[in-house]
Amino acid sequence: MDIKTVGNSVIITGNIKTIGDYQAIKSTLESLAATSKTITIDIKDSISITSSVIGFLTKLVQKEKIDIQIRVGDANLYNLFDEINVVQLFKVTKAK
Repeated sequence: MDIKTVGNSVIITGNIKTIGDYQAIKSTLESLAATSKTITIDIKDSISITSSVIGFLTKLVQKEKIDIQIRVGDANLYNLFDEINVVQLFKVTKAK
C-alpha cells in the first residue's frame, strides 16, 4: 500500500491489509484532522479494508466530528462498505 496527501485529500493505492497499513493511514489522518475538519480519502484500487481502519474512521467521524468523504475505485470495496452500513456515515461514492 502507498499513501500520499494532497491538501486535505489522502490518496491510497494498493491493498489495505496489514497493521503497518493501518498505522500509516492513522498517522496521516491524525495529522490532517489536526488542521482540517473535512478530509477526502481516495482509495484507488484496494479490494478490502481492515476493521481497525474502519474503527478509526468511525472514531474520526463520530467522536472528533471530522467530515470524511471516501471515493473507492473497486466495486467490491464499495459493496463491503454498503454491507456494514457505513456508506452514509463515510459518504462513500464510487470513483468514475
